[in-house]
Parts: sequence; structure tokens; C-alpha cells
Amino acid sequence: MATPQYELSDPPSDAISAIKFAPASLQLLVASWDKNVYLYDTSESGGKLLRTYQHRAPVLDACFGDNDEDAYTAGLDWDVRRLNLSSGDQTVLSSHTAGVKSLVHSSQHQILVSASWDSNLNIHHLSSPSYPPTSITLPSKPFSISLTATKLVVAMASRALHIYDLASLASASSSSSSPSQTADSQPRTATPISVEPWQRRESSLKFMTRAVACMPNDAGYASSSIEGRVAVEWFDPSPESQARKYAFKCHRQANEEGVDVVYPVNALAFHPVHGTFASGGGDGFVALWDGVAKRRIRQYQRYASSVSAVAFSGDGKFLAVAISPGFEDGREGVGEGVVKVFVRTLGENEAKGKGMK
Repeated sequence: MATPQYELSDPPSDAISAIKFAPASLQLLVASWDKNVYLYDTSESGGKLLRTYQHRAPVLDACFGDNDEDAYTAGLDWDVRRLNLSSGDQTVLSSHTAGVKSLVHSSQHQILVSASWDSNLNIHHLSSPSYPPTSITLPSKPFSISLTATKLVVAMASRALHIYDLASLASASSSSSSPSQTADSQPRTATPISVEPWQRRESSLKFMTRAVACMPNDAGYASSSIEGRVAVEWFDPSPESQARKYAFKCHRQANEEGVDVVYPVNALAFHPVHGTFASGGGDGFVALWDGVAKRRIRQYQRYASSVSAVAFSGDGKFLAVAISPGFEDGREGVGEGVVKVFVRTLGENEAKGKGMK
């Protein structure tokens, strides 16, 4: 019988900021504070480190493009980069004026969106590389972004949340820029544009948002906070649909006195087939949830340190879990052997909702 979970060999040497599976394979990108992006083949137990891509500063996010050859990275060097995974070549697509927290790639609209602590979104035209990126100014600093086939969700400081229509965003961006004569090796200056969000919302959570993830059926999203809560909401603005939204407590552990210790919910990821979702917390636990039935499906064994990122494979048969010190225990520094990535093989019904057949 195959082991349901294994640990990747050759993990990063510092905290992990993001993990992403390739669209149609079991290659896994891992971004780290050690200034590197790692590419693993996870198709066999133990995995195999294929290549390491060095950056100038800690890398805060990474994602694949349409295939296993192209990836995009961003971090504390303020740059958004295209990374050729075969050759290792890096091309700067744009530069922000502060660290870049998040990246998302839309294959439907062939755009890459970066969200920076300079309170701007940069939109990059991947099918027309001669067109410079455009930028949208946000009312607050973005903490997390996620997208569906038609929507982009931006969770920000001050509990603000914007939902953009991707088609309108891509159209406004392309019509506001023109081909650049700048050499490909030079980062292009983003052209400011004004695009009204499809919806403006206030977070259902009382404290700072840590993560947001969109449902694969394009119906809504889940968000999490530093105060051990997750909210589930739907895009449909009708009163009937909005009445369905709710929030719940999670990732809380009782101490020796029986008092709940509240941990941040650092990571969220939706299952691409079943529409259930995983949450990872500072308590070291990963749980699977049925957001429609409002029930927890299961909780896995406790990991040795804080869960910093989770990701499902494109076919939904595997779950990757990254753990890194979250400083919840009051200790600083990253000790040897505490930064790890695990890949779990999911049983046929392991991530199915309670009411699913």
C-alpha cells in the first residue's frame, strides 16, 4: 500500500511563502525567503528537485503560466519576472515601488496580475509582450488576490475588498497601452489606468485578512484572517445569495488552562474538482471543509510548525503542504529541519463534500 504522504527532499533553507502545482502535471513551484524558487517533480515518493532559480531578494509568490515551461515570480526586490523553467532565463516584466505580495495568471485572458504593497495592481499582457503593463491604484495595501475564469478578488487592509470583472479589466488595460520601443531586457513603466471594480465589499471578518481563494465554479470565494476565522461568500449580489454568506471559527487550540489559543489562518486552496477547500493555520493543522454544507470534512495530523501554504494539484489527486516557523511560539529564527514540504495522495472520496455523491 502506497504511503499517503511523503516529505520532499532538498527543501528551502528559509521560510516558504508560496507553493503552486503546474496546470497539467505534478511539477511543483516553491517560493522562499531564502531568495530562491525551487522546481520539484512530485510524481514519485520523495520527489526530485529539478532546479533552483536564484533571485536578488526573498520571493513572496510564484505561479505557472499556461504550461510547465513558463512561470512568474515576485517578491521583495519589487520586480515581477517571467521565468523560463527550462533555460533559467529571467525577464523583468514590470517594477513596483515596494514589495510584491501576490501574483495570479489568467489563461482565459492571457494576463498576469501582480499586487504590491505600493497599493497598486499591475496588469501584464502576456500574449502581446510589446505592450507595457498598466497599473490600477488601490485604496489600501493588498494582502492577497485570487481569480476565477471571470473575476479577480483583491483583499486589502482596512477590511476592504474589491471584485473586478476580468474581461473588463483586460479590455481597459489593453486599450490604454500601446506597443513599447523599450528593449525586452529593460523593465517597462506601468501606465496608470482607472478601472471601477465590479463590486466593492467590506470583509465579513473583523481582523486583518491573511488569505483569499476563489471557488473553481466561479460562484464565490473564501477568505481567512489572523484571528482564526474563515468567511465564505458568493459573488451574486442578490439579497438571497448574500444571505448565504457566513463565517466560522477554526485553527484554535486549548492551552493547559483550557483557554483557546487563536492562530492565524495562513493559507486557503479550493479543490479543483469537488469545490471543497483546505485551510492551513499557525497551529500546524490542515483541515478540509465543505463550504456549501458548512461542515468540516476532516483534519490531518498536526505538523511540526506553522502551515504557510497549501495547494491542490490540477487533477485534485494530491495536496501539497508547506510548513515554516510562524513565530506563534514567540521564538525567532529558522532552525534546521523545520522548513518542509509534504505531498499527500488523496483518496477518491477524501476531499468530497459530505453531501456529494
